[in-house]
Amino acid sequence: MDESRPIFVQLAEQIENDIISGTLAEETQVPSINEFAAFYRINPATALKGVTMLVDEGALYKKRGIGMFVAEGAQAQLKTKRRDKFAAEFVTPLLTEAAKLGITSEQLADMIRKEGSK
Repeated sequence: MDESRPIFVQLAEQIENDIISGTLAEETQVPSINEFAAFYRINPATALKGVTMLVDEGALYKKRGIGMFVAEGAQAQLKTKRRDKFAAEFVTPLLTEAAKLGITSEQLADMIRKEGSK
C-alpha cells in the first residue's frame, strides 16, 4: 500500500482493477469485508469504506445476508470512469503543453507512435 494516499481509496482501486481485468467477473461475489481486512491487514472499517465507495458508484451491490457482488455493467462503467480520469490527468495537460511548444496534433501523434513502438 502507498502511504501517501488513503488506504480505503487504494482498496477500492484494487477492486476496480480486478473488475476491469475480469478477475472479478460481473455478477460474482467479492470477498467479504473481513476477508479484505485480513488480506490487506487493515481495519475492517477501512475495508468497509473502500467497498462502500464502489457500492455508491454502482459497481458493487449487496445481497442481504449473502454478501457483495459485482454489478452488471460494472466493467464498462469503470473503464469509462478510468478513461475520463486518464484524459483529465494526462491528455489535457499533454495537449496544453504541446500547444505552448507549438507542437501540432499530427506531430504529437507521431511522437506517441514513435514512443509506443520502442
